Amino acid sequence: MNERRILVVAHARRNDTVHAAHRVVTALRTAGATPVMAAEDRAELAAADSLFADVDVLADRSHDDGVSVDDIELAIVLGGDGTILRAAELVREGTAPILGINMGHVGFLAEIERDDMDAAVARVIDRDYSVEERMALAVRVKDAAGAVVYSTWALNEVTVEKASRERMIEVMVEIDGRPLTSFGCDGMVVSTPTGATAYNFSAGGPVIWPGVEAIAVVPLSAHALFARPLVVAPGAPVAIELLDRNDGNAILWCDGRRSHELPRGARVVVRRSSRPVRLARLHPSVFTDRLVRKFHLPVSGWRGAEA
Repeated sequence: MNERRILVVAHARRNDTVHAAHRVVTALRTAGATPVMAAEDRAELAAADSLFADVDVLADRSHDDGVSVDDIELAIVLGGDGTILRAAELVREGTAPILGINMGHVGFLAEIERDDMDAAVARVIDRDYSVEERMALAVRVKDAAGAVVYSTWALNEVTVEKASRERMIEVMVEIDGRPLTSFGCDGMVVSTPTGATAYNFSAGGPVIWPGVEAIAVVPLSAHALFARPLVVAPGAPVAIELLDRNDGNAILWCDGRRSHELPRGARVVVRRSSRPVRLARLHPSVFTDRLVRKFHLPVSGWRGAEA
């Protein structure tokens, strides 16, 4: 029987997370599976608990002899949405789904809360879960001459933001290969449905159910009459050009984790990625219930759904 390797993603910044990681690693070993960690995580956790000192390390540029991401069956993530986004980076080149156990506050991407952790690990061992695919975004940056100078991806959102607080940026927005409008603004957010409750939400963009395939385009503090949030088809590429009349530079952020400086004349092209992010699910979930629970929405007086 092939060895089963489970990636465990956790920070050692909180005692409850260290304790949770200890329980997960112990449960995996007891079941005959091999826990694996990113080198940074293992180093941090081993400083707090010697149990982690001999956990296998995920291969990266500094650990060529580590466990290949192709050999990872699933990633168990202990943390909030930020930690889940980091886990998505770690398994991006493989096929492992991500199971989030919420150790944070809102945790829209997490599947369960920490109280259900032991049962969740048992179901991972039994392979008793389904996999949900979430749309991701592919991102390319071109310079003024049209050469691609940077490429990356995002699960939640891509943002083009002003680099200087005192200066806005002048952008041209293009949808599906056609110019739409230009204006001055603090930035632009291009979001997936998964990111609809993240930066998109804070910027006044629409809440989009995860089952909807669409891309949201939301201006940040735009100086224009036609500067409304847009919802476009998933196959429509979105381009944001920094016009030559800009006084300053801008910066590209993807999921708040990866950044790239944008000079005048840069063009950011965002389109649906051919590779989705895979989330492990233990329970059928209704997104409406998740919104109510996470935002503590008032639902008293509801008389029940129609038959």
